[in-house]
Amino acid sequence: LKAVILIGGPQKGTRFRPLSFEVPKPLFPVAGVPMVQHHIEACAKVPGMKEILLMGFYQPNEALSRFLVSAQQEFKVPIRYLQEYAALGTGGGIYHFRDQILSGGAEAFFVLNADVCSEFPLQEMLEFRQQHGDMHSFVILGTTANRTQALNYGCIVANAETQEVQHYVEKPSTFVSEIINCGIYLFTPAIFQHIGEVFQRNQQELALEESSNGWQRAEVIRLEQDVFTALAGSGKLYVYKTDGFWSQIKSAGSAIYASRLYLNQYSKSHPERLAQNKPGGPVIRGNVYIHPTASIDSTAVLGPNVSIGEGVTVGAGVRVRESIVLHGASLHDHTCVLNTIVGWDSTIGRWARVEGTPSDPNPNDPYAKIDSETLFRDGRLTPSITILGCSVTIPAEVVILNSIVLPHKELSRSYKNQIIL
Repeated sequence: LKAVILIGGPQKGTRFRPLSFEVPKPLFPVAGVPMVQHHIEACAKVPGMKEILLMGFYQPNEALSRFLVSAQQEFKVPIRYLQEYAALGTGGGIYHFRDQILSGGAEAFFVLNADVCSEFPLQEMLEFRQQHGDMHSFVILGTTANRTQALNYGCIVANAETQEVQHYVEKPSTFVSEIINCGIYLFTPAIFQHIGEVFQRNQQELALEESSNGWQRAEVIRLEQDVFTALAGSGKLYVYKTDGFWSQIKSAGSAIYASRLYLNQYSKSHPERLAQNKPGGPVIRGNVYIHPTASIDSTAVLGPNVSIGEGVTVGAGVRVRESIVLHGASLHDHTCVLNTIVGWDSTIGRWARVEGTPSDPNPNDPYAKIDSETLFRDGRLTPSITILGCSVTIPAEVVILNSIVLPHKELSRSYKNQIIL
C-alpha cells in the first residue's frame, strides 16, 4: 500500500491569504499540528503502508523539508515530496508520477486532497472494497450534505444495495444527489489506464487544434470531471459513505472550524494534546491545545476551540475563544480575542478587543457543510473571522472587528469590516 497526498501549489490557496504568504497552506497549523500531518498520521496507521508521497508544485523549501524529516522520524514511514513542473490537475500529477507510485509493486494506493479535514476512515475503505467490489475496483469516500450545499461539490449517485457509482457530476447546476465526494480515494494501478485514455484523448483534441501551442494542456487531467464521470456506471467505481466528521479547508475561517473538529477527536486519539485545568494554571473551557513552550498567565480564560502555538505569551485576564494563535504572538493583559486567527509574531495591546464573525455550518442541520464565502457581497466585505497577518501590532484599547490585516502593519486606531492593506 502507498498513499499520495495532493498539496497543490503557491497559486492555489488564494482564499487563505494573508496566512499562505508565510507558510505553504498544507503546513498551516490546525489544532496545533500542520494541516497535512493529520493526513500523514492517518496513512501511517494503515497496516502495510510502505510509503507516503506528497505531490504538488511548491518549490522544495526549508520549511517543507524540515517538516518531512520530522514526520518521517515520528511516523516511521518513508515520506517523499514529488514536485510537478506545472499545475497538472488532480489526475495529471499522479499520472505523471505513476512510475514512482507503482515502484516496489504497490497493489493499491490512497489519494488524499490536503485541503480537507476528516476522520480518514482509510482502513474501513480497504475493508469495504474487499466486501463490495473486486480487487480491481476503485473507492471514493462520500458523505451526506444538505440539498442546497451539495451543488458546491462533486455529487455521486450510487446503487443503494451495492454502493456502485452509477452517475457522477462535479458541481452540478441542479440537484443530483445528497452524497458528495470527500476528496479521498482508494485506487489500484488499473486507474492509470483510465487516466491514460483521457491523456490520449486530450492529445488528439489538441492535434486537431493546431493553432494552440497546448503541449502542456494534454497533461492537465482532473480526476473528478475527466475520470470519475467516465467511470461511473462501468461497475468499477464504488462509494464508501462515512458518518465521521469531514470538512473542506478552503478559507481561513474554515481552518478554525477544522480545528474544532480535530480538537474534538483528540479526546479519543490524542488526549495528551488537550490542556487540562490545573491549580495555578489558566482556566480551560472545552477543548484547548497549548504548545508546551507557550507562557500563559493563570488568570487567562481559554476555550472552547482554541489552539495556542509555540512561544506564545498570554497576559493576565486575557479571554480567547474559537481562535488560533500562531507562534511567537503576544496577547497583552486583558485583551479579548474571539473568532480570530492571530498571525505569527503579532502583538495585541492591553484591553484591546479583536473579534470576527464565525462562518460555521448551521448547527441544527446534521448534514450542513461550511459555506465557501465570497470575500465581498454587494460591494461590501462579508463579515467573517478576523485575520491578523504575521508581525501585526495592535495598540492598546482598540477594537478590530471582522477585518483582515495584511502582514507587518502597525495599526493606530479601531477598524471594522475592512481589509487593511
